[in-house]
Amino acid sequence: MPDTKHPESKNVDAAAYSAQGTPRDRVALPADTFDGTVNLPVMHQAVKAFLANQRQGNASTKTRGEVIGGNQKPWKQKGTGRARQGSIRAPNWVGGGTVFGPRPRKYTEIVPKQVRALARKSAFNARAREGALFVIDAFEYDAPKTSRLQQLLARLELAHRKVLILTDGVKPNVFLSGRNLPLAHVMPFSDVSTYNILWSDVVLVESGALGEAMAPMKEKSLSKVKVVRYVARDTDAAKHAADDDAPKSKAKKKSAVKAKAATKKAPAKKAAAKAKPAAKAAAKKSPAKKSAPKKKGK
Repeated sequence: MPDTKHPESKNVDAAAYSAQGTPRDRVALPADTFDGTVNLPVMHQAVKAFLANQRQGNASTKTRGEVIGGNQKPWKQKGTGRARQGSIRAPNWVGGGTVFGPRPRKYTEIVPKQVRALARKSAFNARAREGALFVIDAFEYDAPKTSRLQQLLARLELAHRKVLILTDGVKPNVFLSGRNLPLAHVMPFSDVSTYNILWSDVVLVESGALGEAMAPMKEKSLSKVKVVRYVARDTDAAKHAADDDAPKSKAKKKSAVKAKAATKKAPAKKAAAKAKPAAKAAAKKSPAKKSAPKKKGK
């Protein structure tokens, strides 16, 4: 079994920023949580249980006893030449009952508390080892403002990545500021699960949630950063270019086919026009021949 613990990666630190995205000195992460432990099997178990617990289990089918109808025997037992049948709601009939179909049930999986804590700890260590965990000094929002949080993500170059923002306790203004951002998820640090951490590409943690609150920087409002809604990749650009060229090439082919057809029809029309006067002249010159009178018998 591979070694999933890395005790050599202790004393982990992370990049720190202000609430507006200004870089600050790196911060040492608490050793009790960020000790380098990454247990993959436990993380898999926790994520699998989390997803299973989201299922409602409402799928249901009817057996032959629950389908309406079918109380009468469709035809007599003998003498018809057909196979014997007792009900039109038997499973072999269209519209009949289902055998061993799904029934409403619970998909709940219970994971021990210590295993969940180990999985959560492993997920944090995995993000810290990747350098995908940033510390924010303090989220002090007097009112919800989506553009303010969006500017923070843009200055950190995270506007087009999945970001998990963990606050120190419940902060409704921060939550409402990120609710309309499709790739940002705001929640308290104490409520985060292993699935939420692994879902995100980058984790932003408020310093107070880690145990040592940083004094917020006094800084003036910074100039706004232009946020591009969508950055097209090379493959996507090539696909779009091919899609744009396809209608043009089709139109060119159609015009070429029409031109060829027109050139073919032109000489045929001219020949037909010449043939019509000649036929009329021939009809005028040659009068109709009269039939010879019949000879009377002697």
